[in-house]
Amino acid sequence: MDTKGIKEAIQWRKLIDVLLDANQYADTILKGGQFINVITREIYPADVAIKGEYILLVGDCTDLEGPSTKVEDVEGKYICPGFIDSHMHFESAMLTVTEFSRLSIPTGTTTIVADPHEIGNVLGVHGIQEMIKEARRLPNTVYFTVPCLTPDAPGLETAGRDIGSGDMAELLNDPLVQGIGEIQGFSNVRPVYQHAPELIDDLIASVSYAKSINKTVEGNAPALFGKELAAHIISGGTHISCHETTTKEEMMEKLRNGVSVFMREGSSQRNMAECIRAITEEGMDSRRAILVSDDVVPEDLMEMGHMNDIVKRTIAQGIDPVEAIQMVTINAAAHFGFKESGVLTPGKKADIAVINDLMNMTIDSVYLKGKKAAQQKELIIDLPAYKYPEIVKCSVKRKSVKIDDLAIEASGSRAHVRAIKVIPDQNLTGSAQFQLSVRDGKIQPCLQQDVLPLLVLERHGRSGRIGKTFLHGFQLKRGAIAESVAHDTHNIIVCGTNYEDMVTAVNRVIAMNGGIALIHDGRVVGDLPLNIGGLMTDEMTGQEVSTRIAELHRLAEEELGCAIHVPFMHLSFLSLVTSPEWKITDMGLIDVDSFTVIPTVLKEEG
Repeated sequence: MDTKGIKEAIQWRKLIDVLLDANQYADTILKGGQFINVITREIYPADVAIKGEYILLVGDCTDLEGPSTKVEDVEGKYICPGFIDSHMHFESAMLTVTEFSRLSIPTGTTTIVADPHEIGNVLGVHGIQEMIKEARRLPNTVYFTVPCLTPDAPGLETAGRDIGSGDMAELLNDPLVQGIGEIQGFSNVRPVYQHAPELIDDLIASVSYAKSINKTVEGNAPALFGKELAAHIISGGTHISCHETTTKEEMMEKLRNGVSVFMREGSSQRNMAECIRAITEEGMDSRRAILVSDDVVPEDLMEMGHMNDIVKRTIAQGIDPVEAIQMVTINAAAHFGFKESGVLTPGKKADIAVINDLMNMTIDSVYLKGKKAAQQKELIIDLPAYKYPEIVKCSVKRKSVKIDDLAIEASGSRAHVRAIKVIPDQNLTGSAQFQLSVRDGKIQPCLQQDVLPLLVLERHGRSGRIGKTFLHGFQLKRGAIAESVAHDTHNIIVCGTNYEDMVTAVNRVIAMNGGIALIHDGRVVGDLPLNIGGLMTDEMTGQEVSTRIAELHRLAEEELGCAIHVPFMHLSFLSLVTSPEWKITDMGLIDVDSFTVIPTVLKEEG
C-alpha cells in the first residue's frame, strides 16, 4: 500500500470514531437546508456534517453537534456538491490558474479539469509543468489533461515546441495529471488516415501508455459519424469524451456509442441548447451528458458566473434543475473516475455549493475541503497572486514587419480570391469566394463585401513564414486587430481594413512580447500585454484583466466598428485546423477536410 492509501485508511478510522464516539463531534454542520441528492435525483430536508476535509453524515446531525461545532443556518437554501468544469483552458481566459480560481470559486466551481495544450504548443512540456506547479498550491482541485501531440497537424502549422508519445511518461505520471487531453490530431479522421497515418501510430502509443497507468483520454470528434466516429473512439482507448458536438443528431450518435458528450457553453462557442434536444425531445438518458465551459473570457466570469451560469442556461432549456446539476457533478465524476468528488456522501470530500435560488443558480456560499471559501459571491480565503518564472515570458521571437511583408499580392486590376467565412459563436468556419480590386500589386480589402486580409505570422523563431488569405463576416469597419492567441499553435494572427494598420498592430504585439493590439489610423486604440507565453498575464488580477478586456471589447465595437460577439476569441479560432472547414496557419489557407494548403488567389484579371 502506498503512502496515500495509508493516510486514507487512517482518515476513515478517525471518521468512524467521530460517528460512534459520544464524546467526538463534527467541525461544521450545515443545518436546515434542502439537500440535493445527485445519486437519486431527489431534493429533501437534511443536515450535512463535516469533519476536517470530509463529509461525515447527511441527514439528522443533531448528535454530532458539540460545544465547538460551527453550525451554519442554511434554512431555505439548497446544498449540493461543488461544480466540476470537465474541460476548459486557462489560457483562453488569459488568466493564471490562481486568478481564474479567484473568480470561479465564488460561483460554486470547486473542481476544474484543464487542458494546457495552448501553453504546450508554445512552451512545450516545461510550460505545462509550470502551470501544474502553480495549481499544486491552490485550495480548489485542479487536474490537467495534457496534449499527446503538438502541433495537432504537423506539416500544416508550426508550434513553438513539439510534443509526442516520447513525452508522455514525463507528463502523465504527475499526480495532478488526469490523463491525455483532447486528441485533436485525429479529429479529421479520414484526411489524417490518408495523408498522415504516422500520427495515428504515435497517438495509439500515447493512449496505450496512458491506459497502462490508469489515466483517462479525452476525444475531439467534430461532425464525426459512423466509421469515422468509431475509429476516433477506438483511437482514444474506447472511453472518450467530445466537446465539439454541435447538433442534436451528433449528440444522439455519440451517446449511443458510449461517448461522454461535453456540452460546450463558453463565451464564443455555445452548443448546449442544440445538444440538449437529444434529451428534451428524444428522451435520451443524460448520464453521459456533461456541461463544460471550454473557453470563457474573464468578463463573463465576472458578470454571469462559471458553471452555475451554464447550469442556469441548461435549466432554461427545459431540464430539471437536479438533472442539470448532475451534469456538473456526478456525471463528470463518473466519466473521470473521481472517487472523492461529484457527490456528497459519508467519507467524500466536503466540496460544497450552497444555493440560494435553484432556478437562477445564485450561489450563497462555497466550501472547499470542509472550509468555507466564499460567501455572497466574494472569496473569503487568502489566495496569494502567483508569479511565473522569466523563462516563460520571452516567447515572441520575430522581428518587426513592413507592409510588403503582409500585403497579399496579385497582378492586374482584379483578383478572384478565397475567403474564410466566420460562423458566429462557433469555431467552425465556412468558405467563400470574392472578386477584389488590386492596386499597386496589392489586393485591397472590400468593406462593402466585408472581405478583409487575414494573416498568420510564425512567431516561435522556427520558420518565419507568413500565411495569407481573406476573411468574410468579421464585421470590422476600421483599423486592425492582432493577437498572439491563435489556436492551437498560437502564432500572431491579424485582420484589418488596411495593410498600414495591420503592420502597426503586428509590431505592437511583437513589442509587447505577446498580447492583443487594436489599431486605428496608425495609433494604438487599446492593448493588453500577455507576458506568459503570449497567452496569459500574471501582472494583473482576474478582475483587472476582466475590466481591461471589457474595455477592449468596447473599443473594438466603438472605435473599430466590430460588431461580432467577443471578437478576439472569434479571431483566435480562425487558425484551428482541427475544426472544419477552412482555416489559416503560417503555412497559408488550409482546407481542413483535405488536409492540404490551398491557394488564396484563384485568378488574376485585367
